[in-house]
Amino acid sequence: MNIQSKAINDVVAERQRQIQKKGYTPDHDDLYEQNELVRAASEYTNQVIGRGWFFERHPALYQSEVASDFWPWDKSYWKPKSPREDLVRATAMLIAEIERLDRKSEKTDSEVQQHE
Repeated sequence: MNIQSKAINDVVAERQRQIQKKGYTPDHDDLYEQNELVRAASEYTNQVIGRGWFFERHPALYQSEVASDFWPWDKSYWKPKSPREDLVRATAMLIAEIERLDRKSEKTDSEVQQHE
C-alpha cells in the first residue's frame, strides 16, 4: 500500500523548510518544553476551523486575523496563509513535537540504562 500523497509530501517539505530555511532544527525544537509546538499547531488549526470558510471570499481578512493569547510566541510569528497551508504547517509542527518527544524518551532511556 502506497500512502504517499501530495498532502504528505507537502507536510514533509514544510518540515524540511522549517529546519533548513527557518533554522528550527531538532536542537532548537528541544528547547520547547511547554507545549509550544502543539499550541502553535492548535492555533493554526483553530484558524482553519473558525475562519477557513471565509478565505475564498476574503483571503486578506483571513490572513490578517490576530492570534489569540494561546499562541506561544511573539505575535509577529503568527502568519496565517490559507486553510490548506495552515493545516500543512500545523501538521509539520506536530511532527516536530512528536520527534522532540521521541528524542526526549530516547535520552531518558539511555540515561536509565547507564545507571543500571
